[in-house]
Amino acid sequence: MKHLFPSTALALFIGIGLMPMSSNTFAANSWDKLQPDRDEVIASLNVVELLKRHHYSKPPLDDARSVIIYDSYLKLLDPSRSYFMASDIAEFDKWKTQFDDFLKSGDLNAGFTIYKRYLDRVKARLDFALVELNKGVDKIDFTTKETLLIDRKDAPWLKSTADLDELWRKRVKDEVLRMKIAGKDSKQIQETLTKRYKNQLARLDQTRAEDIFQAYINTFAMSYDPHTNYLSPDNAENFDINMSLSLEGIGAVLQSDNDQVKVVRLVPAGPADKTKMVAPADKIIGVAQGNKEMVDVVGWRLDEVVKLIRGPKGTVVRLEVIPASNAPNDQTTKIVPITREAVKLEDQAVKKSVLNLKQDGKDYKLGVIEIPAFYLDFKAFRAGDPDYKSTTRDVKKLLTELQKDKVDGVVIDLRNNGGGSLQEATELTSLFIDKGPTVLVRNADGRVDVLEDENPGAFYKGPMALLVNRLSASASEIFAGAMQDYHRALIIGGQTFGKGTVQTIQPLNHGELKLTLAKFYRVSGQSTQHQGVLPDIDYPSIIDTKEIGESALPEAMPWDTIRPAIKPALDPFKPYITQLQSEHDVRTAKDAEFVFIRDKLALAQKLMAEKTVSLNEADRRAQHADIEAKQLAMENLRRKAKGEEPLKELKKEDEDLIAAEPDKTKPEDDAYLSETGRILLDYLKLNTAVAKH
Repeated sequence: MKHLFPSTALALFIGIGLMPMSSNTFAANSWDKLQPDRDEVIASLNVVELLKRHHYSKPPLDDARSVIIYDSYLKLLDPSRSYFMASDIAEFDKWKTQFDDFLKSGDLNAGFTIYKRYLDRVKARLDFALVELNKGVDKIDFTTKETLLIDRKDAPWLKSTADLDELWRKRVKDEVLRMKIAGKDSKQIQETLTKRYKNQLARLDQTRAEDIFQAYINTFAMSYDPHTNYLSPDNAENFDINMSLSLEGIGAVLQSDNDQVKVVRLVPAGPADKTKMVAPADKIIGVAQGNKEMVDVVGWRLDEVVKLIRGPKGTVVRLEVIPASNAPNDQTTKIVPITREAVKLEDQAVKKSVLNLKQDGKDYKLGVIEIPAFYLDFKAFRAGDPDYKSTTRDVKKLLTELQKDKVDGVVIDLRNNGGGSLQEATELTSLFIDKGPTVLVRNADGRVDVLEDENPGAFYKGPMALLVNRLSASASEIFAGAMQDYHRALIIGGQTFGKGTVQTIQPLNHGELKLTLAKFYRVSGQSTQHQGVLPDIDYPSIIDTKEIGESALPEAMPWDTIRPAIKPALDPFKPYITQLQSEHDVRTAKDAEFVFIRDKLALAQKLMAEKTVSLNEADRRAQHADIEAKQLAMENLRRKAKGEEPLKELKKEDEDLIAAEPDKTKPEDDAYLSETGRILLDYLKLNTAVAKH
């Protein structure tokens, strides 16, 4: 699909307009003379035309789109409203509805002017922060009663330099206090923050016109949807390296989060996943090569952090991570060593186990099939190798073994499965249905392609449940949606990720455009986009849907429906859902793991609701002590229920063991897996009772 459109499809006239310059004056900086070149102007016009012709939703490039581009650009550059002044915004506002016209004519000056003003403002703030630090961290008074607003995304733009100075005085004070409470001494704090700010200043001087163009045109592209991206030549090369696996990474999907880099998802069986020390929503603030010095990456661009993380196979990269499990404003970090390697097919292969449960005085055996990814050995498949590996082939083999074991039902575990081969999602569906459509793909021109299982007869017809969570995405959602629409399985767990779009790469004269050109739909006509798959029985999860998932992304394409591919059929589960939910609620109200997750979630929600943070050291330490006491009490309540020794204090190594989701060492110890099995057994009991009558 890489050459979907001819690379010479667009021959466009170039016209560059001139923008009035600002009346603000700044000392001469290295970026003052940065301007777009001819190649960048041509590329911008190509992007405009490609989006107009080929983007799935084809929204018009008009004044309304211009406002989205403008607001998104400001959010990209200054999400916490800590650099630009109200006077800057008043000056830029005159362009608010003109970006559509600028882009159509190849005029990039507004984007460049705003970015260069941003660099001026950042330099001024970093200079101020260094002056504050040079006064000495020991001189900061932590006895005063003052607070700092935590989330400034909706705060008013500050009107004066004095207002910005006051904000940054508090920001520096907060950073010092966080590090102090995390156990750093004054010398370490002074050195770390001074080095951080100086490095950020040095990085400003390294800004190229290419960096500005990338930020501006990518903002324009992402105004259509978050998966449509402009890739500069450097970023396109990095993307190609990732696709060819000529350099290895850690098996994690990362994204920028203000001045830090956030982990969005771990690749199952990837290097980071294997450590069991990295989790979604963790923040990466430092990267080191092997035993070399840790490089502070706060304030770095995402692509630059990725370059540091990636390296030759077999080498070690160390990450300094702020765990997502930390309380808000707790900057205590941990160091995670990860050996770079490719994700091996055998590591992602499906696995089976048997879940032994006693319910209503009877012993039951349930087969469990864990599917980390939807894989297909394309090379062996194309070569005609009769023993090629694939998810469907491996699942079929394991189902045969489980049926020989005379299991009472099957649970398919799709937690954290980020997707993979669409062909395999379709093939796997065919194991469980008689025949019929498996997924619909709607293209930008409105044509709907139907993928079908044309072979009559299901391989497995027994009772089944699917266990999903927020990190079940893409191909996982297609399979889960089909199982729900055909009423073949109970869907249990959490709302899935909601990634239901298809992208292609279009080469440009300068860089590449990743473009959304199609959308997935379930056989019921419902999209998996944005909403994902909603479970029949919902489990609590510490994964915040406001942080992780398609609906958390700006300008995400909406959920919608098209004409169904199958006729509605009687749902055998629907009459029992209310009772299944009731029995689940009663059971989990006393289950140690579920109680722990709910308590942990309630505490996290309470802390996240706080709007300000105290800059008084005594108050801050008291708050941390209170949070740690509550976390310790929750953990010891869980340990008591499991017959384990209580902890006297909660150390970081203990917190690593307190997983966001239940432990998965063996099926019976995994609370979510065991409960899914019990719900399936409840259904079998209810269904059997009705059948007898």
